[in-house]
Amino acid sequence: MNITTVMRSWFVPAPDSSAADELRQGKSPWAIHLLWSAWIFITPLLDPQGYTLAWLLFTLATYPIFIAVYLKAHYASCRHMHFYGLVVASLCLLTLPWYPSGLSYLIFGCTMFLKWRASFRARMGLLLLANAVYVALAWRTGYPWAMLVSIPAMVLIICTVIIVEFKNRERDAALRLSQEEVRRLAATAERERIGRDLHDLLGHTLSLITLKLELSRKLFDRDSGAARRELEEAERVARHALAEVRAAVTGIRSTDLAAELASARLLLESSAVHLDYGNLPDSLPQDVERTFALVIREAMTNIHRHADATEACIRFIRTADNLEMQIHDNGKGGLVAHGNGMSGMCERVRAIGGSLQVDSPPRRGTRLLINAPLRATQKTHVLPETSVQDKLAGSAAA
Repeated sequence: MNITTVMRSWFVPAPDSSAADELRQGKSPWAIHLLWSAWIFITPLLDPQGYTLAWLLFTLATYPIFIAVYLKAHYASCRHMHFYGLVVASLCLLTLPWYPSGLSYLIFGCTMFLKWRASFRARMGLLLLANAVYVALAWRTGYPWAMLVSIPAMVLIICTVIIVEFKNRERDAALRLSQEEVRRLAATAERERIGRDLHDLLGHTLSLITLKLELSRKLFDRDSGAARRELEEAERVARHALAEVRAAVTGIRSTDLAAELASARLLLESSAVHLDYGNLPDSLPQDVERTFALVIREAMTNIHRHADATEACIRFIRTADNLEMQIHDNGKGGLVAHGNGMSGMCERVRAIGGSLQVDSPPRRGTRLLINAPLRATQKTHVLPETSVQDKLAGSAAA
């Protein structure tokens, strides 16, 4: 195995490495934090002796090792991160009496301890141990008291910022998982609803068609006209069932209002906006529910991206033949009513015979008022099953 193959294997990220995590987030896997190593070259500017031959030799001896170890750690499993952190911190501790620029190595090493897949107590213990060794060596070497205090304090501040960043990243990941879970549960509930509707619909309808066909068969030889009428009724029932099945299947592709509200709450929580919505109306026409869900999605996206709000609310008011929805936020207002998003919402609402009003004064939030008529669905008349059973009974008696 030559050195080229070994180097290439270094840049294959382990599943739990920092590089793999950045790739999953759509970021570049390059170790951008390496830019902080520029302090190694800036430190001599703060030293009265400046850039010396000793500084140059120590930099040439340690900096390539640091780069190689840091890149390897960036692509390696977090289970071994403490080992890489110890190597990098040792570059500082071993050269401390002669190479003040190596203090940057200590900071890098301590941040690498935080990525170690171990208990919080183990990581903090290793972090405190490295700083204690530094303080002892720096005091023995004759470093000023300011350096004995400032470097551990700087390490503490940087590590605190990194821990907060890790927590925020974990929270964002949990939020994304929650959103996916809501969508999955909504899809599962919709499939179960469609399954129940199809079972209830087809179970009765197919039984009715079977009875009519059986009756037409028994009447075929004795009364061909009556048999023909039964066949025509069976055909009509089958066509009606086909239309209802198509409507039910179309419902699979519709947007569920409850699921959309749950997703909206999760979306706004990610931008620290509290969403409050009242009781949901029941048994809405499919086109009205789908339109209102899409309007909510567009409105919540606008609040998340542009409103700078802290609170939002959605209210529904239903009457016998009308549904009203109010969406309000306490953001900066000034929403342009003829923008692309608002134009799309207006077109969707008009398509179901409704109206949309926008009130968005600057610095006073935005209020949307959506009204839509509720049209009762028409049902095709189907002969009752009891009449068919009576005919079958009469035919059997004859």
